[in-house]
Amino acid sequence: MEIKEVSIRQNPKVLVTDFLEAVQDGFDRHGVASKVILPDEATECPYVVTYTARRSWDIMPYLSYAEVTISRDGKQVAQAVYHLRARGGLSPLKWATTKEKMDPVMDDLLKYQNHPWLKRGL
Repeated sequence: MEIKEVSIRQNPKVLVTDFLEAVQDGFDRHGVASKVILPDEATECPYVVTYTARRSWDIMPYLSYAEVTISRDGKQVAQAVYHLRARGGLSPLKWATTKEKMDPVMDDLLKYQNHPWLKRGL
């Protein structure tokens, strides 16, 4: 089954200000409409996305961990994780934008979306 629309359950604990925008952009690039719903809001959409993101500090904040999960009717069907080892250490990659970090994560999460003959679990 192809995912056409998801409801993204807002996580008020996430302090990475541009994270939700990067996630929505990822869905958009894969042709999946998304809408953000409040943490306790009911939705008719069978696909609900939950997420968490953590930031670390080194002169300024940067995304160091993120997890995005898609559930259908309450059961997890896909998950992708971003993890910056050792919080990035001296690597300049830690300074990449949230979008640059999340694009490959969203591609991994939705890798079977545009290839229905390869789908597993969605």
